[in-house]
Amino acid sequence: MKDKTIHILKEYFGYSDFRAGQERIIDEILCGHDVLGIMPTGAGKSLCFQVPALALEGTAIVISPLISLMKDQVDTLNEMGIKAAFINSSLNLQEYRNISIKAQNGEYKLLYIAPERLETEGFWELLSQMNISIIAIDEAHCISEWGHDFRPSYTKIADMIARLPRRPVVAALTATATIQVKHDIVRLLMLQKPYVLVTGFDRENLYFEVNKPTNKFDSLLKYIKKNVTNSGIVYCSTRKTVESVCEKLNEHGISATRYHAGLTDGERIANQEAFIFDKVQVIVATNAFGMGIDKSNTRYVIHYNMPKTMENYYQEAGRAGRDGEKADCMLFYRAGDIITNKLLIENSGSNVDKTNEYKKLQEMVDYCNTDSCLRKYILNYFGEDDSPNACDNCGNCIGNIERTDITTEAQKVLSCIKRTGERFGSGIITDVLKGSYSEKLRALGFDKLTTFGLMKDYSKETVKEIIAYLIAESFIDIKGDKYPILVLNAKAYSLLKGDSELYIKRIITKEKPKAKKSEHKISNDLFERLRVLRKVIADEQKVPPFIIFSDTTLKDMCSKLPVTGDAMLTVTGVGTFKLEKYGDRFMEVINYHISSNRVTL
Repeated sequence: MKDKTIHILKEYFGYSDFRAGQERIIDEILCGHDVLGIMPTGAGKSLCFQVPALALEGTAIVISPLISLMKDQVDTLNEMGIKAAFINSSLNLQEYRNISIKAQNGEYKLLYIAPERLETEGFWELLSQMNISIIAIDEAHCISEWGHDFRPSYTKIADMIARLPRRPVVAALTATATIQVKHDIVRLLMLQKPYVLVTGFDRENLYFEVNKPTNKFDSLLKYIKKNVTNSGIVYCSTRKTVESVCEKLNEHGISATRYHAGLTDGERIANQEAFIFDKVQVIVATNAFGMGIDKSNTRYVIHYNMPKTMENYYQEAGRAGRDGEKADCMLFYRAGDIITNKLLIENSGSNVDKTNEYKKLQEMVDYCNTDSCLRKYILNYFGEDDSPNACDNCGNCIGNIERTDITTEAQKVLSCIKRTGERFGSGIITDVLKGSYSEKLRALGFDKLTTFGLMKDYSKETVKEIIAYLIAESFIDIKGDKYPILVLNAKAYSLLKGDSELYIKRIITKEKPKAKKSEHKISNDLFERLRVLRKVIADEQKVPPFIIFSDTTLKDMCSKLPVTGDAMLTVTGVGTFKLEKYGDRFMEVINYHISSNRVTL
């Protein structure tokens, strides 16, 4: 069977070897064993069920949470000559009927379905009439209420499997799962003595950095202009911020679009496709965007605001560098983001475990303020306690950490909160400390306080940063449902009395280490020519460019300069089907490059 799976891997997918963990999971599936695979984004989870689907008789049912994910994967499979289809709400009645008939006749090797379909009785009947080889559950963490993307429809999966005339092998796969979520997946899906494989959460190709810029937008613009040929995602915490950042990027000549839940379905789909098809360089989005987006050549993910949890952050950051090439994951941290997240938690309703939400938020704050290796912090969070103390590929490992004593400044802030009666938010406190002669402050008599103008030599942003940091470090509590009011606690009084000191960390980043040179010199000119050809073909086929060939494949072409079919088959990501379909056109460009530059092979 091993020879068969290797043949399938090369013939259809164009790879000579499996990645870590893939072969073991595939072997277990082919031996008839249920599996739970926890593998990081970009580790190739899809191959773990796609290869067995081609090796076994029948049709693999793939349960996937997002329409965009299904479409991308089905388009990719069809481009490889593999018969696949999807059933979800995007189909009209006639399309649904046509696909259902073909599925009953066994014409597909893989059929992707939305979990909500399992709530329809008629769909159960379709499944019962099919010869199902595997049930694959992608994004399996969605079944757990402890997960960050809980989907109630996932709880119907076990019932569906139990009602089938014959129980097929079940494969559950996800990128992020804490110990609690892992137990929930096994229990709620009723996996039978599953083989569990955790390949590790590390993504060595990703560079992590926490940036604390004075002006977020200026830093963002500078970074994007420096990476002007690359695709990237910018995550913002609110729709308003998405709109503002996207508008300003466009005003500065950056090709950007937006994505959030406030747009119409048509706008969201159009904007998402513009990004996936490389028609725009940047997409600015809330966390409503991304899960299941299989765009492999995203070179950076920037969080303009701090996410609420490490699970959210790592999944979103993991959308960079899915092709295995180097990519950046930058988090622009301002302590003010903590206030926004705490308000979101307070207003999240009575059904939310707020104690757990605050714990997760504090873990995210600790990540932003740690002076240790960022990668180690992430891996430790997900249970990998044996990771190295330094990775040499994050902002902390290659930067210097300075600690600044802000005890005096903090005491001034706390004193001001006390003297104003603990009845106001950070805006009023900042204005008092800055010495603002506004009508409101004069009416309240705050211009007579001893703390009035006590920090007039500090910028407004610095004062707000210190206030937010005091909130983050639990010196100040936030009260009030509608408007946040700052209140002192026992820890604050201890600091006011001089019983303790307070330091804030500031990262001074060194220049990032230069990427290791490839064994073979890559021609940027040839790479760009191949990218142009890929885009032309993608437009002809009406698919995203990365579905034709990934950046990794194009770079391997630049390195190997294949001019024959046999040579082209040695390129990573080129299988027999794609060689026959596109090989001649890419070899023509390579031949032109060789002859015009007098390259010696």
